[in-house]
Amino acid sequence: MKHILAAIATLLAVGAAFIVYKSDSEVHKIDEINKVIAKSQVKVNLGNDVTETQQKIETASKEEVEKEQAKKKKELDDKLSALKSKAGNMAAFKVSPLYKQKCASCHGVNGGGIIGPKLIGKSAGEIHQALTDFKSGKRKNYVMYGLLSKMDEEQLKALSDEIGSFEQKLKAYQQQ
Repeated sequence: MKHILAAIATLLAVGAAFIVYKSDSEVHKIDEINKVIAKSQVKVNLGNDVTETQQKIETASKEEVEKEQAKKKKELDDKLSALKSKAGNMAAFKVSPLYKQKCASCHGVNGGGIIGPKLIGKSAGEIHQALTDFKSGKRKNYVMYGLLSKMDEEQLKALSDEIGSFEQKLKAYQQQ
């Protein structure tokens, strides 16, 4: 009898250890998502070293100063262009504040996909089913669950209808 109880206790302990291991692997997925987000950030150095700039201005001629300013402006413009292209085409079509708040950072301003998958071309029904599955936990994604957990059915429907119309909005924009 003692051996049977010991075997049952051992099996329960192994089962509990396995469950803890699986939940830890889910937590590590969130860490990986955070690492991807951190890697995708663009840092822009504006070069605010005033003393170095003042010394250059005092010793340089007016033409050299203008060349230096033009060079720095071009560098900043290039960095800004890179940032804009990374953020996507913001002028393609307008999206709701709800989409901007909940979706744009991962799926792009117009649903083109950044970290999250591309949404353009998906129907409103597909999107609504996916959102419902994420919210219920049927599909596992802690980021999506966290974003959707406090949204009501009306907001989910409005969001899925909006995303479902992205392809039409993009075609209309491209024809202009």
